Amino acid sequence: MRRAKILYKNEEAGTLTQYDDGSFSFYYNDEWYTNNSKHSISLTLPKSVKEFRAKHLFPFFYNMLPEGSNRQVVCKLNKIDSEDYFGLLVTTACYDSIGAVRVIKIED
Repeated sequence: MRRAKILYKNEEAGTLTQYDDGSFSFYYNDEWYTNNSKHSISLTLPKSVKEFRAKHLFPFFYNMLPEGSNRQVVCKLNKIDSEDYFGLLVTTACYDSIGAVRVIKIED
């Protein structure tokens, strides 16, 4: 199991988890979920649901991944399998990403 904190404008909004079977979950932290002034991180991950489950990486996070030759370079330099979407996400979206969301790996 691998986990990552999801930051929205540098505030922790929730947690993304990849399970050993390859499935994923995303849940909003209690403080974020109950605070009406905090927005959903995405239209596809609304705050009306606290936890989301999927067999594959959620499209919102998948669209944060590099593509084409950029993906090849990132994978080669960081020794990441090009099909390891979680590994790519935490490597590329931890410091600088387009938009307000960042992904920080949780070291267990």
